[in-house]
Amino acid sequence: MVLYNAATKELTAKIVYYGPGLCGKTTNLQTVYDGLPQDGRGKMLSLATQTDRTLFFDFLPIELGTVRGMKTRIQLYTVPGQVFYDATRKLVLRGADAVVFVADSQAQALDGNKESFQNLIENLKEQGSELEKLPHVIQFNKRDTPNALPVDVLDREINRFGAPTFEACATQGMGVRETLKGVALLVLKRLTEKYGGGSETSPSEMFSPPPGATQVLPRQGSPRSTTSGPLEVEDLGAGEMLEEIEELPVTEAGGPVGPAGASGAHGNSVVEVPVVLDRSLFSGDSPVEIRLKLYLK
Repeated sequence: MVLYNAATKELTAKIVYYGPGLCGKTTNLQTVYDGLPQDGRGKMLSLATQTDRTLFFDFLPIELGTVRGMKTRIQLYTVPGQVFYDATRKLVLRGADAVVFVADSQAQALDGNKESFQNLIENLKEQGSELEKLPHVIQFNKRDTPNALPVDVLDREINRFGAPTFEACATQGMGVRETLKGVALLVLKRLTEKYGGGSETSPSEMFSPPPGATQVLPRQGSPRSTTSGPLEVEDLGAGEMLEEIEELPVTEAGGPVGPAGASGAHGNSVVEVPVVLDRSLFSGDSPVEIRLKLYLK
């Protein structure tokens, strides 16, 4: 569900990285995060469990394009891969505008990939959505492993709806940006078709660093660069994060993130309220004024 911020004239689209445990979802997001300019990205939030993590951050691509003069902000989420975190996966998947399915290329992981892909289809169906109609791409990760299956085998076994596919080795940064570019273009195309008046940017120009900025991405065959400094991650308790996701998406703005309506140290939290707008509001050129009444409990 795309969110519209009238103050900043931005559309916010949610992209969820989905896949089995240890397939490389977290590595994808960390690589993307490290390669973005600091002034164009939000702080990374993390929900840590004993065996997996759910990550979230948002960023504003420099040359993604506009829809009726509005910039498009991207929110990236990962979901836990383990089966027993299915409830959390459903919550994170809610309202997704696009999905990146990360598959483990290793032969022994094929059954897990297929089960996770089926789980994605079923969870979306429970929320009234169909993966076939939702913008999505598939990333075949861990292509550097000696027992990686051929791409045509993975494509035949996993890619049920003919989605665009990308080969990757996320630990080395290979294919990570290309995957994100591919899914972001699908999102922008969908927004352009829905609202009209959009302009698309060629893949080679997307997520380009600003003039004079250093592009922090690992080279093939070398470990990921750490010249961008330590990764900023704020850990949230599982109960606290689930309470936030169940109610409203929350972004950090100058202070710790807490449940909606918290006071004291959490008083500076910004709550993004999903608002469903009729598309007819965007049919004219005149400004649209939106007034909201907020009731605090």
